[in-house]
Amino acid sequence: MVGIDIVNNQRIKEAVERFGERFLRRVYTQEELAYCQSQRAYYECLSARWACKEAVLKAFYQSYGVLLKFTEIEVLGDQGRPARVRIRRRGFEKVNVFVSLSHEREFSVAVAYLPVEPPHVVEGSVPLTQR
Repeated sequence: MVGIDIVNNQRIKEAVERFGERFLRRVYTQEELAYCQSQRAYYECLSARWACKEAVLKAFYQSYGVLLKFTEIEVLGDQGRPARVRIRRRGFEKVNVFVSLSHEREFSVAVAYLPVEPPHVVEGSVPLTQR
């Protein structure tokens, strides 16, 4: 399953300026915040993670029928290497999610891919055939 999202970086910057820590804690994990704070393009980093979380949400819901919270999706950066995603919901920790993120001055975009897995049911999910 595939999910995609694009976000205007200014939108995330305005949310941070308006809601501050409350917004940051509701959307990002401590590890994500620490990583973005170490980057020169702080708001673009946050925006790329927002887009990635949205893309993962879409792909995950289509695959499992489960709506994750933003903080249950952790986008891990690795200084120049492709980003990785860690799902932080019980029963879904081992789900492989492949992502690609990109950002530039105005926009950030992300694509998430969940490979089709053998037909088994993860606890708490609803297979597509039963929805």
